[in-house]
Amino acid sequence: MPRFLRIVLPALVIVVWLGVASVSGPFFGKISEVSTNDQTSFLPASADATKVQQQSAAFRDETGAPAVVVLERDGGLRSSDTAAASDLAQQLGDRSDVASVSPPIPSQDGDAVEIVATLTKAAETGDAVAAIRSDVDRALPSGVQGFVTGPAGFTADLTAAFAGIDGILLGVALLAVLVILVVVYRSPLLPFLVLGTATFALTASILVVYALAKAGIVTVNGQVQGILSILVIGAATDYALLYVSRYREALRDQRTGWDATKAALRGSLEPILASGGTVIVGVLCLLLSDLNSNKALGPVAAIGIAFSVLAALTLLPALLLAFRRAAFWPLRPTYGSAHKAVTGPDARGVWARVGRLVARRSRVVWIVCTVGLLAMGTGLLGLRADGVPQSDLVIGQSQARDGQTVLADHFPGGSGSPAQVIGDADRLDRLVAAIERTDGIDGVAAVSKQSQTGTVPVGKDADATQGRTGQPGATQSATGQAAEPTVVDGRVLLQATLTDTADSDAAEQTVRDLRVAVERADPGAIVGGVTATAVDTNDTGIRDRTLIIPVVLVVILLILMLLLRSIVAPLVLIGSVIVSFAAALGVGALVFDHVFHFPGADPSVPLFSFVFLVALGVDYNIFLMTRVREETIRSGPHEGVLRGLGVTGGVITSAGVVLAATFAALGVIPILFLVQIAFVVAFGVLLDTIVVRSLLVPALVYDLGHRAWWPSRLSRKHADM
Repeated sequence: MPRFLRIVLPALVIVVWLGVASVSGPFFGKISEVSTNDQTSFLPASADATKVQQQSAAFRDETGAPAVVVLERDGGLRSSDTAAASDLAQQLGDRSDVASVSPPIPSQDGDAVEIVATLTKAAETGDAVAAIRSDVDRALPSGVQGFVTGPAGFTADLTAAFAGIDGILLGVALLAVLVILVVVYRSPLLPFLVLGTATFALTASILVVYALAKAGIVTVNGQVQGILSILVIGAATDYALLYVSRYREALRDQRTGWDATKAALRGSLEPILASGGTVIVGVLCLLLSDLNSNKALGPVAAIGIAFSVLAALTLLPALLLAFRRAAFWPLRPTYGSAHKAVTGPDARGVWARVGRLVARRSRVVWIVCTVGLLAMGTGLLGLRADGVPQSDLVIGQSQARDGQTVLADHFPGGSGSPAQVIGDADRLDRLVAAIERTDGIDGVAAVSKQSQTGTVPVGKDADATQGRTGQPGATQSATGQAAEPTVVDGRVLLQATLTDTADSDAAEQTVRDLRVAVERADPGAIVGGVTATAVDTNDTGIRDRTLIIPVVLVVILLILMLLLRSIVAPLVLIGSVIVSFAAALGVGALVFDHVFHFPGADPSVPLFSFVFLVALGVDYNIFLMTRVREETIRSGPHEGVLRGLGVTGGVITSAGVVLAATFAALGVIPILFLVQIAFVVAFGVLLDTIVVRSLLVPALVYDLGHRAWWPSRLSRKHADM
């Protein structure tokens, strides 16, 4: 290639990436604009709760979520407190982000009063709730406690918890990676080239994801946003480390930086593409999910991995070609210098000792490792991953959670978060009777556009002027006419207040019983609401992991067979990753229960942990086994294992520590789901790096010898060795 092209080509690559970064940089802070933490972003696509939410808009003027204000004084409210509550209700009603406000509703014990402020459809829930909380704080008489809870309150707390996604999370992850890279390379420049590659990959990913989310093609919430940042930084750094390792080797064998670049690309192209492709296919299996949040992560994560691979194979080679040996200063590799011995009597260092252990006691090593991992996996027997209450999603202080506790002490637990039933208007009486007969139901009201309050009591409370639904009932419209339930296409919307707190196990059982009861009264009736959404989300999450986990295993197994031209070696790799995943999740279950005392886990925690650990864990095995195969062709199966282990040991361990650190950074976001994912994936990656890839797989492949490569020609070529 002409000399000027050797200069122009890498410069052009760098300029193109700089152009992409300049365009996508401003969108880095805008991703939150298209991100939502409303329940709709997590809903199961085909569940009854989703259908109710979609259909319920026709029965009332479009509004946002209800914010439930509860005021409490120990020993009973005074008349001045009641007057202050009335003034507060009027003040809230004057707000532009509030669609309607109920009059103050006193509790039967006289210790509390409740106000339901329904937000407008256009209101930003987090900002509106923050403003309402400020109004409540200013209006509180001395000695009275005030809380803002309900669906709007919980959404606001969740949004606040995700507030560190853009800054804190990324800052912690980048700092952790920078420290590790400085320790590994002992170079002031190279870590910034690697981190720059990862950051450019992230900015490009965010630009594409922003455009797709803006167009409504994908759904982005705080969960997806956080995982995207961590995944891209971790994966891009891993791929960069593999290329850097190959480039440093090539600089010893090649006189020019251009020749070293070509050699490094030849050696790293296949494993990086295979690793990235494996992760992309693995995360795209999430498209099989019926949960919007899971389904959204699939294409978003795939976009991130694709740009990680692209940056590692284009931007980083161009940057290293520009700096050449100076990038490694002060430990610059010189042309013609000897490579460090990784096998034989002259070999020194950790990986030489590990290789000698594998060679001497291969069968003992892999058996001991397998037994140890299986022992860790026994913790799975205590895993509770069938869902957690909404009030426990946020770790630490939550006013919505505290307010929900106060609300349940003085009112029906489901106040402000009723179960919603849509059914045939001609079967209204049968539906109401079925609802009232269900244990755990405190009262029933029908949605009515004619009513001043939006509902009208039905059933046993029809003669009362105020139902017990958490919102006041009314039997007359604003014009004095009798209010009737709103009928849309021959159907009505009923609201059933639950006796128990909306996110409790008892409330979930009530909803399950309610569904059975209303189906008998009206086979076409459907039940939704906050509690029903939790039920459907958890049930769908369990269904998803039962379906997707086997699919991921089969797909990745096929990819490995194509890559390694073998059946036995891929089975070994998949088996090792499964055992490693079981160990990580088992230890996680023990830590969650006995150290952190978490209330349980979301069904998606095992699913996401599996997808990331299997896909990323296989990454390290791909890095190892592609090099082992390369060395086996030259040196035979046993020597090939030892050389492959020795050459890749340092880079893969560094990559594993980097990836574990980036996923551990998710723990700074006080969301239960993300903290659990952070622990399981970080711990699992370290297990894969230190135990599985360093000991278990090399020892087992060494023990199998040429049989590990059956049925490829490689297995027959060394059959006599």
